[in-house]
Amino acid sequence: MTFDYPADPQHAVPLGEGTPTKEELLVHYPSKFTWEQLRTFVNSGDLGLLKRDKRLQQRYQRWTENIKAEYGNTANYLRKYRLQWGKADTLSKLPSRLFPPEITNMDGDINSGKVPLLDLGLPQIPPGTKPYFTADIPLHLVSIIMNDWPYSVPSSVEHYLIWTVLPIFPPDLPPVIKPRLLQDGLWGFTGYTANSPPPSPSKLPTCLPALSDWGVTQASLIRSPRGTADEEAALQQAGSDVHKFIIATWKEQEWETAWFVNPPRLQSVPALAHIHVFARYKSTDEMIAWNSQTFGDRNWI
Repeated sequence: MTFDYPADPQHAVPLGEGTPTKEELLVHYPSKFTWEQLRTFVNSGDLGLLKRDKRLQQRYQRWTENIKAEYGNTANYLRKYRLQWGKADTLSKLPSRLFPPEITNMDGDINSGKVPLLDLGLPQIPPGTKPYFTADIPLHLVSIIMNDWPYSVPSSVEHYLIWTVLPIFPPDLPPVIKPRLLQDGLWGFTGYTANSPPPSPSKLPTCLPALSDWGVTQASLIRSPRGTADEEAALQQAGSDVHKFIIATWKEQEWETAWFVNPPRLQSVPALAHIHVFARYKSTDEMIAWNSQTFGDRNWI
């Protein structure tokens, strides 16, 4: 989707309040980062490098104050209004190419597919469901929406959120990786080719100038050193269900993604578990190339 503007686009696209439109993002909050820089930030080990436009952040904070006045807090707003469990996102102002899987029926309301909600605005967890996010999580326990307040991403990249009733991680995380997950979070990549693997963290210094507006330096990074082979394997296992869910939703032939789960220190809504997905829809040539090549097993971190 493209947008054409006259010579003075800022005048043609009024700057409003509340959640922004795609036109506002393009004209008033243009991306500060390239796709390669975003992938580098994700793979750097410090997810705090991912930023929202500073002026958009101010607008977000004003919106948040209004939401708190009406709903008490952002989590209540999400539960009572914004999240549409098991259904497509029909409330976003931002266009999306994704057609996520949806439930077609529910027990007790088989024709409409309406999800019965509990008093807190959350769907009921079926008996026998694992107590954490899995690749085969019942769809009515998930709400995939556009991020109404996206990070500074290129216009070709869509920023999604996967909200879930269940915690992302199982309760029995190996002690050897639990401190890393709590400090660093978790991340992965899908749909990339052998010619364009996730950037090495060693490339981060070349990308740091793009973060100068936020005063980020090498010395200010918060990240753990790379662990042992066993620790890295445990990290991949901890994120394997999220990774499989991403691949099932954003088909690798069509999409390249960078996904991440923020650590507690970076979560703006800690009361509700969610996963971020930066998704870039591939060109026709890329899709053809994907079909014509065979790639070996690829680590996702």
